[in-house]
Amino acid sequence: MTSMRKHFRLSDVHGVQQLAIEGTLGITRLVETLHRTILDLPAPAGKPRGGRTSGITGFVYDSVRGITRVVGAAADAVFGRLAPMDAQDGGSAQRETVLAVLNGVFGDRLAAMRNPLAITMRVRKDGIAVPIERDALASAFTQADGIVVLLHGLCMNDHAWSREGHDHGASLARDEGYAPVRVHYNTGRSLASNGRDLDRLLEALIGAWPHPIRRFAIVGHSMGGLVARAACEVASLRPGSWLEQLDSLVFVGTPHRGAPLERAGAWVDYLVGISPYSAPFARLGRLRSAGIQDLRHGPRGALALPATVRAYAIAASLQPSAGKPGARVRGDGLVPVSSALGVDVSSAQRWVAYGTSHLGLLSSQRVYERMRSWLGR
Repeated sequence: MTSMRKHFRLSDVHGVQQLAIEGTLGITRLVETLHRTILDLPAPAGKPRGGRTSGITGFVYDSVRGITRVVGAAADAVFGRLAPMDAQDGGSAQRETVLAVLNGVFGDRLAAMRNPLAITMRVRKDGIAVPIERDALASAFTQADGIVVLLHGLCMNDHAWSREGHDHGASLARDEGYAPVRVHYNTGRSLASNGRDLDRLLEALIGAWPHPIRRFAIVGHSMGGLVARAACEVASLRPGSWLEQLDSLVFVGTPHRGAPLERAGAWVDYLVGISPYSAPFARLGRLRSAGIQDLRHGPRGALALPATVRAYAIAASLQPSAGKPGARVRGDGLVPVSSALGVDVSSAQRWVAYGTSHLGLLSSQRVYERMRSWLGR
């Protein structure tokens, strides 16, 4: 029973129940619209009126909706009392993976529904949320003169930084004395929404940090780099913000000019690479959350990088070496090299990790050594 609770929580049942209710209402609307279209007998090439039906037919559809809402309200009342007793952190790796992918695919809708399955942005250590309070931070993080904030990519979570026996954050802590602060967030929400939340989180984090801060860096993998850029843009409008203490931004496989997620093969390969538990979600990729759309097209608007911050960009290429001068360089299977290196600031330093996949950037020792050369004392 204990093992099952690690995999499945009361809050999960509540979240799935809400999805089922929303799905039933959505299907009812779809069937009623189709029914109305058939009743109207539009011309084959005409425009259907659709909409609600009337009379007995309309009464039937209204009854279905009414009963569904009553059932949903009753379930919400029950789970609303029980679910808070269920811990939200510390679940199994399988549950965490499924939850991360679910949020990546349609996390914007989960957030709009206030669904218990929706991930809220927070700092975590070993999968457990750390309150942004001085005493809690002092207890969770050993004293260090530097902070490195780690932002994961689409459909992933803060555990993603530990991959194939390597962890960029843990290595920076060991070799360069940084305190690795892992941020967990809903990757299905828009870049703008996550950027605003990250700005607030970093403002609170820097204000409550229990030790003197001499070095402050952000490392973003894939979407995480774009979220960092969005937060920088928000903070730049406010004098005296955390941005004034930020030294460095490291973008690891970040699609500054977009990633071709519309290619089914790239999407499937990406999810399968995350975990076998994420593979079944590949077929849901066409739902296209706000986060997926933002990642596919790249940032909309300026998202200018602060001139006072050192920027570094790492791209990955599946080909073993650079090849002939001027030849087109193959991407990492998800992000083109030109997109990953497309940081619009002249002072940015750029580097390509050949023979590396998009997810391989997280476990590559060569990538770490390059990152360490930039962030080292």
